[in-house]
Amino acid sequence: MSETPEFPVAPASGSELAIRAAELDAADPLAAVRERFVLDDTVYLDGNSLGALPRAVPGRIADVVAREWGELRIRSWTESGWWTAPERIGDKIAPLIGAGPGRVVVGDSTSVNIFKAVVGGVRMAGKGCTEILVDATTFPTDGYIARSAARMTGLAVRPVEPARIADEVTERTAVALVNHVDYRTGRLNDLPSITAALHSAGALAVWDLCHSAGALPVGLDAYGVDLAVGCTYKYLNGGPGSPAYLYVREGLQERFESPLPGWNSHADPFAMDPGYAPADGILRGRVGTPDILSLLALEAALEAWDGVSIEEVRAKSLALTDFFLECVAAHVPPGRVRSVTPADHRQRGSQVALECAGAGEVMDELIRRGVVGDFRHPDVLRFGFTPLYTSFADAERAARVLGEVLGAQPDAVAPGTAG
Repeated sequence: MSETPEFPVAPASGSELAIRAAELDAADPLAAVRERFVLDDTVYLDGNSLGALPRAVPGRIADVVAREWGELRIRSWTESGWWTAPERIGDKIAPLIGAGPGRVVVGDSTSVNIFKAVVGGVRMAGKGCTEILVDATTFPTDGYIARSAARMTGLAVRPVEPARIADEVTERTAVALVNHVDYRTGRLNDLPSITAALHSAGALAVWDLCHSAGALPVGLDAYGVDLAVGCTYKYLNGGPGSPAYLYVREGLQERFESPLPGWNSHADPFAMDPGYAPADGILRGRVGTPDILSLLALEAALEAWDGVSIEEVRAKSLALTDFFLECVAAHVPPGRVRSVTPADHRQRGSQVALECAGAGEVMDELIRRGVVGDFRHPDVLRFGFTPLYTSFADAERAARVLGEVLGAQPDAVAPGTAG
């Protein structure tokens, strides 16, 4: 199968595509879930950066502020369940990433949790390890954190392309930090095979799930992943800056030593003991006082998943991205864009990335016309498809407007295509 999608030689006409979009939406088993979100006439294809607002959130936060904080005040730590929110909400996220109860804790930022996972992984690695492998295509923060962790632990960082990790891992490798989906291209990396290769060399696998959780099955328990981290404001729709989560494999939890031992992860937090004793299980992934307002907004947001299976979401994601590429072929002048998202479903996340000359200006114009995606330097248009609320009509309209924008500009050849 080709590395990137080949646009159809004889694409369907625009009117045919609009009719097909309506038919696909009518048959969509997830169509009714769209009503669980606050949406307008905008085509919103930026859920891979910030998910839409679930309808359950405003009322829940109003109650938290007015009653739980305003009336109960300090009593809410026990009476409203504030104290147990990090692990309770972790258990709500767990099924979406293939984890059992007691393996996910919510709190802190993605960056903080990456630091905990990488340093904790190094501390569990075998003696004689000298390096941390880092996905060479990673989101920059992951690399920054890994290098800082390496300086603190006396190890070196070695960037490796994900597809090369199985060949590059050695007995000197402590952990590898890998993105499940490449944030720029939407490429889905092979979590099962990479994890198995790391384990065969005695190394631990740390996965960044920011661009996969809530968009496709992950299978952390099934594939023996050691540690994983993810944000909650993309496909999980938890809100801007909503807290991230940390997964620790059940068999490693009693060995996991957090580099940030806070009072919230102490075995007896209210004893105020100057000596640190870690709590049992996933609770040792906590650090400080939980950020209650954003935690409880996230908990309400996760209600949008009630009755939804991640397998249904994956099926719709692939159908949406396939259809969008077909619509791009029909609506966009030839040679103006080139997809850098893999054609193979096994290698595709839930976004389509198109290389396009003047991509920044093109995206600005798309947004002015009611189609919201985003732009990554130097020349990539990103369109994120969130199956819970994105329709096939959205996909067709986005491609049509993209064609109008590019058709109104002077001819320019997409990067990487023949002139």
